[in-house]
Amino acid sequence: MNKNSSNTMALAPNTSNKRETVCIFGTGDFGRALGHKMIQSGYRVVYGSRSTQISNLIPKDAEVLSHAEAAQKAAIIIIAIQRQHYNFLTPLAEILHGKVLVDISNNLKLNQYPESNAEYLAQLLPGSRVVKGFNTVSAWALQSGALDASRQVFVCGDDVEAKQMVMNIVRALGLTPLDKGSLLAAQEIENYPLQLFPMWKFPMFLSLGLTVFFFFYCLALDVIYTYIYEHRNFSFFIAITIPNRVCPVMALVLLALVYLPGIFAAIIQLYKGTKYRRFPNWLDKWMLCRKQLGLIALAFASLHAVFTLVTPLRAFVSWRTGKGIISQALNNKTEPLNNTNAWISDSYLALGILGYFFFVLVGITSLPSVSNNVNWREFRFVQSKLGYLALVLCTAHTLVYGGKWFLSPTAYKWYLPNIYILSLIVPCAVLVVKFVLIFPCVDRPLTKIRQGWERNPKHSE
Repeated sequence: MNKNSSNTMALAPNTSNKRETVCIFGTGDFGRALGHKMIQSGYRVVYGSRSTQISNLIPKDAEVLSHAEAAQKAAIIIIAIQRQHYNFLTPLAEILHGKVLVDISNNLKLNQYPESNAEYLAQLLPGSRVVKGFNTVSAWALQSGALDASRQVFVCGDDVEAKQMVMNIVRALGLTPLDKGSLLAAQEIENYPLQLFPMWKFPMFLSLGLTVFFFFYCLALDVIYTYIYEHRNFSFFIAITIPNRVCPVMALVLLALVYLPGIFAAIIQLYKGTKYRRFPNWLDKWMLCRKQLGLIALAFASLHAVFTLVTPLRAFVSWRTGKGIISQALNNKTEPLNNTNAWISDSYLALGILGYFFFVLVGITSLPSVSNNVNWREFRFVQSKLGYLALVLCTAHTLVYGGKWFLSPTAYKWYLPNIYILSLIVPCAVLVVKFVLIFPCVDRPLTKIRQGWERNPKHSE
């Protein structure tokens, strides 16, 4: 292989610098898409098929031969067929001896077989060098271009040289190989395409649970309580008013939960005096899903912004405004502008706008296409410093807007606090502890610990 060109992708066949021949067993959708991509990248492709008749679907520059003839022409053979059809490979064992077999198959459900498809293939052909790869890339992604889908290709195998050969092909196609180790990792790789948002399960369930709790909490205080004790029917609050209270509360709480595990991690490191001891399993999982929690929080904040923008269009708001105007006209009295209320109104709106701006900035930076173009220091500055600034501004926005209810007896219906009071518990706790952690007497030892210093090295694990 031409090492100088292994990291680049040719947009069209480079006839002056042809790469080696690659054999593909299987002429299905993925086999054809992969072959077409390889031909574009300068490889010579030969298909092994039961039928040697040329189809219009086969790339025109590819050759179609029988399985035995095609296998003899290449050192790397891509097995683009399903596991249940592997038995036809057994008679070809002598021809396939010593060759690199790339298993790209997937299953219909998680852990469908006791062993992975790649391990099963290695058992059928013990003389071949089996590598798992390309199973996480779709035929559509290969046809539409690497920039339109995930660029990562997970690769594993017991033969280091064989893995390197496959990874060089991955790079030549403009994709990014990720070495997952030995063939024992094949089952994990085969499970990836079958998992539905694996890193999103906990954030989604947590968000759903909190949303249901806050929704019924508001329903009880704003609709049911009002109907029972004031005999007024505000059931239409379910459409706009209650969602517009739940969304900002969810956004603020979830944003605080993004930074809370970092607080716990800092306290644990200070307590143990080292960074080389594992965090509890629950904290590890929590820290791994912070990005997902933050993006869900941003979605709730965006919904809050939309609900707020449509508020003037509501019939209830128009009725209430008109009622106030008519009341002033009948009483022949104009209410003077309350400068205090005007300041409060403008202040919480300004804080909300600024908080949402920094919130969006943090969310944009977490996207792979953006984070890949900044260095670690820049990424950490945005995610940590600007993230905490967004949390401070959003918390201040809620405090200014709902602070008047803290000491108001009417805010405690059925002796329950207003929803805005509940929403401030977690973010205020996070900000208070973070404020303590930035004191020099606390920050200095924590920084030393994170740089590798240990209080009791001999007891570290």
